Amino acid sequence: MEGGLLRDCKDGGSIGFPINCNVALKRCSTGKGGLKLPRTVRIGSSRQAVHSCWAVACMTISTHPLFESHDDFVDQDFTVSRSTIRSVNDYLESFDEELLALDGYLAARAYLRSYAENPLTFSTYRCQVERLLLWSLNILKKPITQLKRLDAEAFLEFCKNPPASWVGPIIRNRFLDNDNSTTTLTHPVVMNPKWKPFTQKTPKQLRDESVSHTSQASQPYHSSKGSMGNVFKICSGFYEYLVEEELTGGNPFRKVTKKNQYNATPDEGAVTRALTPLQWDYVLDTAEAMAAAEPNKHERTLFILITMFSMYLRISDIAGRSNWKPTMGDFRRDQEGNWWFHVIGKGNKSAKIAVRDDYVTGYLTRYRRFLGLSPMPEYQEKTPLITTLSGRSGLSDRQVRALLQAVFDNALNRMRTEGREAYEMDSLRAASSHWLRHTSATFDAPFRNAKDLQSDLRHSNLATTQNTYYHSHDQERAHSVKRLGLRDRG
Repeated sequence: MEGGLLRDCKDGGSIGFPINCNVALKRCSTGKGGLKLPRTVRIGSSRQAVHSCWAVACMTISTHPLFESHDDFVDQDFTVSRSTIRSVNDYLESFDEELLALDGYLAARAYLRSYAENPLTFSTYRCQVERLLLWSLNILKKPITQLKRLDAEAFLEFCKNPPASWVGPIIRNRFLDNDNSTTTLTHPVVMNPKWKPFTQKTPKQLRDESVSHTSQASQPYHSSKGSMGNVFKICSGFYEYLVEEELTGGNPFRKVTKKNQYNATPDEGAVTRALTPLQWDYVLDTAEAMAAAEPNKHERTLFILITMFSMYLRISDIAGRSNWKPTMGDFRRDQEGNWWFHVIGKGNKSAKIAVRDDYVTGYLTRYRRFLGLSPMPEYQEKTPLITTLSGRSGLSDRQVRALLQAVFDNALNRMRTEGREAYEMDSLRAASSHWLRHTSATFDAPFRNAKDLQSDLRHSNLATTQNTYYHSHDQERAHSVKRLGLRDRG
């Protein structure tokens, strides 16, 4: 990773303009076809010299839009683990496997779906997350799930002063209809070659056609403090989402020094990440209907859904980890007849979760009978908790997410078919597997002791449980003020 030369990008690139140029240069890596800069650029080079070399290195990077317009984005099939646009898939496949380009794209797509209710909010979030993913792949040459604090700081500096090759004069369409008759069937849309990740409006005095393009391009990109606040807020929120979904180990933006430089604007796009009672009823009823219609395929789907919901499980608690795979024997009964589910969680910490009676009698026994097993788990039973349809042990995280996404999508379609109001459905469009944990804890909090809920959620700090779940619910809050008059209080 260390070296005196700035040899960073696949097809040439830049890692931005970090505060600490020496650190930035030490972190450069050599990519295939990388552009080698002169040997005079070494650790200790001046800030101005280093930046000029980065600018040269960036000129040959080929950026590519990754996400569609709002309408096309929300209409796609999210159970498919790839883009609906062929050129995007080709672009992602062009990167080395170790960069995990497709995984990064799918994580970003899932996060953006949380903000797809409002087209303007979606566009704002798409802009920042897409830039981060392009920068991570093309310039840092590192999987987006492996970024550290110095990477986050480098990206923020990059956004303040991106290379000219990443900046366009106006906002352009991201994709165009393919007019080439020989490829239109396989590539109905293609990227707009004039699209750029950043836009810098050209001053009026330079818009005249008589002014050379060189003069227009020489205008420096300016990023306001408000814009940088948006970059920081959205990217930090993205990593909070990745942490929740167990796709990364931490949020590098949370550790950024001098946070006051990026005062975030109010989070108008906040998502509660919990289903409403009505939505949960639809989700559960939909899973039941799917299991009844195709038991060989969806009894397992129903079991996964209700197991994650009933015990506040994370995705890895049911899919397993590299050193632990859940089995039926992980359900254990104590001397008083209480059932517990034993797991190996984050940081290889063992824990046990209290299991509710309705789950045991209604769903655990149901699934075991479907598998041809005894109604209750036996002592030290080795039967895998989840298997593939062919009987192979275990499913991947991605497979579990896809199964649950199908339930959410079918539930949403059912609500739409039955004429439910838009406000009743909107948040369900953003639901992911981790919402089951939040939803269940939100429902249970009014009826459980905070310490008990903390233990089953496996929060290390009681304050996390209290601050997240022990507060006035939005519905209760709205109801408490709805009928209060401005004059008559009694």
